[in-house]
Amino acid sequence: MVQEFGNAFLKKPAPQNGPAIPQVKSALAPPVRKPVAPPRPQTYSKVFRWRLPDGQTQAPATVEVVGAFTHWQKVPLHRDGAQDAWHVTLHNLQCGRMYHYMLLVDGQPVRDKHCDGLAVPHGPQEVQYQLMTDRGPRVMMLFAQTK
Repeated sequence: MVQEFGNAFLKKPAPQNGPAIPQVKSALAPPVRKPVAPPRPQTYSKVFRWRLPDGQTQAPATVEVVGAFTHWQKVPLHRDGAQDAWHVTLHNLQCGRMYHYMLLVDGQPVRDKHCDGLAVPHGPQEVQYQLMTDRGPRVMMLFAQTK
């Protein structure tokens, strides 16, 4: 009967086998910490852009970027007729990392005037796409950071 009376007023019935008085947690007990998800690494997007060199009028058949951030798979740049340039935006580059890459025009490596520097190629992928300079073979360098 008491249980029915409690339900009538939307109260929970007292537990049958437990204590009638709620237990109070000790002030000395450590607080319960919920697991914290690891922070996601900061990422950013990079626009790669290439234009015909001065005096050159013949448009190439392909312009591509290849690098550590694409796992050395070629990614085509798209031609923008209004700006007379080729470009592509790559997303989710991890901040604080150094990437090696190359721009390829009709399959041949070309210098990117917007790169962060030149690096000595390491590994077979980089050697495959290296560019010969006065100081020897080089690949382009990109330091991924937030602005």
